This record gives sequence, C-alpha cells and structure tokens, in this order.
Amino acid sequence: MKPEVQPQVPFGEAFRVWLKIGLLSFGGPSGQIALMHRVLVEEKRWVADDRFLHALSFCMLLPGPEAQQLAVYVGWLLHKARGGLVAGVLFVLPGALVILLLSILYAGFGELKLVQAIFFGIKAAVLAIVVEALLRIAKRALKTAALYALAGAAFVAIFFLAVPFPVIVLAAGLFGFAAARLAPALLPAVKDTAVEDSNGRQPRGSWRRVLGLLALFLPLWFGPLALLALVFGPDHVFVVEGLLFSKLAVVTFGGAYAVLAYVAQEAVTTYGWLQPGEMLDGLGLAETTPGPLIMVLQFVGFLAAHRNPGALDPMLAGTLGALITTWVTFVPCFLWIFLGAPYIEALRGNRALAGALTAITAAVVGVILNLAVWFALHVVFGEVTESSAGPLHLLVPTLSTIEPAAALLAVAAMVAMFRFKLGMLPTLAGCALLGGLYAGFVL
Repeated sequence: MKPEVQPQVPFGEAFRVWLKIGLLSFGGPSGQIALMHRVLVEEKRWVADDRFLHALSFCMLLPGPEAQQLAVYVGWLLHKARGGLVAGVLFVLPGALVILLLSILYAGFGELKLVQAIFFGIKAAVLAIVVEALLRIAKRALKTAALYALAGAAFVAIFFLAVPFPVIVLAAGLFGFAAARLAPALLPAVKDTAVEDSNGRQPRGSWRRVLGLLALFLPLWFGPLALLALVFGPDHVFVVEGLLFSKLAVVTFGGAYAVLAYVAQEAVTTYGWLQPGEMLDGLGLAETTPGPLIMVLQFVGFLAAHRNPGALDPMLAGTLGALITTWVTFVPCFLWIFLGAPYIEALRGNRALAGALTAITAAVVGVILNLAVWFALHVVFGEVTESSAGPLHLLVPTLSTIEPAAALLAVAAMVAMFRFKLGMLPTLAGCALLGGLYAGFVL
C-alpha cells in the first residue's frame, strides 16, 4: 500500500516549514488549522487530506490547544518523536517570545499602540485565510447530507445556544459511531486498510511505551514545580500558578475560548493578579501575534509573578512566571499526542471508530465556522457584546464601532486570494503594510 505520508521528507526541510508555520500562525485555532492545511496538505502534499482531518478530529478531543497538538501529531507522522517535538516547539516558540516581549512592555509602559499598528492589517488577511480554509475543509470533510446537517447543528449549538464544546464533540462521536453500525449510508465509505508512516511501518502502541512516556513526561511536567516549591516555598506565586495552569492543561477541552472565562475568574477574582480589563488586553495580544491563543496564559503568568516578585526583581520574576506557565501548559500536549497517536493511527481502518471521527470532523467544521464568525466580528467591529434571550446567546456588534478600514482590507484580501489566486505570504505582507500605514497615520 502506498503510504499516506510522503516518504523521506527531509528533516531539514520539515524544520524550515515548521518554523514558517510558527511565524505565520495568526488568527487563533481557525487561522492556524487553515495555515497548516494549506501548507502541509495543499502545497507540500506531505499529508493526505483525509489523514489530516482524522488527526484534527483526534486533537479536538484532547484538552489544550488543538492546533498545536495537530502540529505535534503531523510532525510525529513525518519524523516520529523528534518530528513531533520540533513541530510543537516551533509552533509555540515564536509567539511565546513575542508575548514575553510585549508582556514586559505592557508591565513597564502599558503602551500597545505600536503593536496594534503592526498587526492591524494582518488580522484582516488572516480572516481571508480562515474563510478560504473553511470552505476547502468543508468541501472535503462534508461528503454526505447527514454530515452537512451535523456541521450546521454544531454551529447552531455552539454559536446560538452556547452548548459546551465537549458536549458537541461527544454527541457527534456517538452519532458517527451509531451511524457506522446501523446506517452506514449516512457516512462516506471507510477504507478498511492499515496505514503506514513515512518509513513504511505501521504505527503501534504498547503498555511498555505508555509507561516509558509517563516516566519521562511526568517528571518533566512536575519536576520544575517541585524544585520551585523547595526553593521558594509551596505558597509562592510560581508554584501556585504552575499548579493552576497544570490543572487547566488537563481539564480545558475546546481550546483557548473554553478556558478564558475560568482563567479570568481565577486570575482576577480569586488571586487578584490582574484587573478585569487587563485580561482583555492579554487576549488582544494573543489574537494579534503568532502562536496559539492559549498564550494569553503566559501574559497572565507574567503579570502574576511581576506583581508578586518576593525578593526577586519584578521583571525577572515576571519572566520566570511566564516561562513556568508556558512549560506546564504545553508539556502535557506532547504527552497526549505521543500517547494516543499510535493507537488512533492503528485503528483508522476500524469502521465504528472511523465513523465517530468522521462525524466529529463534521462537527469541527461547524466549530471552525463559529470561530471564524467570532474572529470576523472582532476584526470588523471594535466592540462586540453578548446578549441572551432564554436559551439563545448572541454576539451583537456595536455598529458605531465598525472599523471600515479593517473591513475593506479583509474584502481586499479575499479578492486577492479568491479572484486573483494571490498566495498567502504576499496577501499577509500586503495587508500588514497597508494596515500598518493606516494604523500609524490615522489611528
């Protein structure tokens, strides 16, 4: 059987591609998934489309940032453990460095206009990339009428009814599992074959491998926290935030949006680390810089330690707090993928599991549409509020806060990509230049 991953992808080339993805991963999970699909599936053809969607479905089931986990998964498919580590680290590292720098500027000067000017146009281009990818993924993932209906139901459930993301995923998985057994015509045909990795081997899991991974990653995860507790005491802010964000890494399904409300409550109300408006400032930084939106936690970790430095210099304490937060947030992501990916790959020919993941993929299309609409509203309007009417929850933009320049840039980016087939990098560069000039001279 021909491998579904291009064989013998040079590791050096993969390294450069992962670095490119890390530097360009704007727009939250929808934008990052769109970017990876465009580069890895469309341009490089390193991963088959159905395998990419299969991996995405699994990552959406996990706690933590799904886009970063998807990068780890594909990196693992291409070059096993070293590929997963490089892909995951490079996906996070550029954004982590930028957020750290901006956190230092924020704590020291509280001035973000320069950042807003730089990223004003990039957000408009990312919106076009998200829309293009949404249409492309939907075309490939929604192959039956039942899957179209499922995607629509998922969008309505999460956007209008505020149904929790894990509930949507669970319901879609159960539907797909049952349909594969009882009504297979509702789903596309499943290839009942084994799959191979880029070296021609079938991925395998074992209890020995599981125990080995746990023996490696659990000390990596909690060892630094134990050392900090010995040095600074168990009640120090480093230990408190390390344990808090470790807990979030285990229980936060649905990505950054699912965790923000809880983080805001803990950081603002319980611990008093931030003021309410500062949480929104951190989200704004994470939205307009590369990397996962969950990087907002690094901003929180920095300010928490900066304002409770103990005997340390505040900036040093803030930097350490940011590093601790980033460490405990992303180390578990590698563990989840390295533990589960071999089993998910080995079971791809199982019809019931394939049906469940196919249905979850359809629901994910609805979720990405929800994220795209959320992102579009926040790009085009300066203020968006949430209102409720019984079970309905609506995002209502304040019309007076419309950003005409942002809307025009987004339309121009879509015309460039859809009509003139302009590439992603030229579109990003052009919008960044135009947006920066506008923000610099007008705002």
